[in-house]
Amino acid sequence: MVAGPRSDAEVAGWVAGLGLPGLIDIHTHFLPDRVLRKVWAFFDRAGEHYGTPWDIRYRHSEATRLQVLRDLGVRTFAPLVYAHKPGMAEWLTDWAVGFGEREPDAVRTATIYPEPGAADYLARALEAGVRCVKVHIQVGDFDPRDPLLDRAWGLLAEAGVPAVVHCGHGPVPGSHTGLDVFEGVLRRHPRLVAVLAHAGMPDYLAALELVERYPRVHVDTTMVGVEFSERTSPLPSDWPERLAAHPDRVVLGTDYPNIPYPYAEQLAAIAGWAEADDRLGADFLRAVLHDTPGRLLGVTGE
Repeated sequence: MVAGPRSDAEVAGWVAGLGLPGLIDIHTHFLPDRVLRKVWAFFDRAGEHYGTPWDIRYRHSEATRLQVLRDLGVRTFAPLVYAHKPGMAEWLTDWAVGFGEREPDAVRTATIYPEPGAADYLARALEAGVRCVKVHIQVGDFDPRDPLLDRAWGLLAEAGVPAVVHCGHGPVPGSHTGLDVFEGVLRRHPRLVAVLAHAGMPDYLAALELVERYPRVHVDTTMVGVEFSERTSPLPSDWPERLAAHPDRVVLGTDYPNIPYPYAEQLAAIAGWAEADDRLGADFLRAVLHDTPGRLLGVTGE
């Protein structure tokens, strides 16, 4: 049995007890201060947007947020940025590349938006060492099959750089959300390394169907299985059994710092899946929490 941590104070010791050098979190958010303030202001009105309060748990200065991650035992993380209108993605990418350059445990990331030149600024970012790209279809309110993105998807597929894609309907549907919509991209670029953010919430089974059909599709654990999400987007009862068929296609993601509960709760949820099926256990936890995201980000040896 592999019981999960009961509090953030237990996380680092729990991770060490698994024989891991630390956690690798593929889904965190660090943004320029003025953008982050707007994001937090949006969540402050979550009752209007989502019908439920959403109190940011880690509303701290950037320096404190970084230290909290390190104290939790997060060894490497992907600080994701995303654009909601034309003209944002390139300068957000430049900022994220710079962030990754100055913070040794952060990988360099990028984002894309359907606009002329998207493939050009992505190509420059890949040359600068970007290891992960965030695509937020819900917030961006765009069709991922837009021809303006086709070359960018192709560049990512060729480079093998993972794209963390928020394409599910959670927390509320968008004009172009849905796993069926994003599959249009996968049909055209079947070797794309895609990480379905939030495991496609709430369409978890559809997300696993994409994992079965496309050899480089993964799901991340962001907000999956925690009490906050279970109230509105509960997992299927046989979730651990289904994960046991694809134990190497699940990666740790948390949405830190923009979560309304302790970081430890996400780890406890994952540990619960490992406890529920004899085919999972500690090996599954080591894969999800370190080995598989490390492989995708190119930091397996760290």
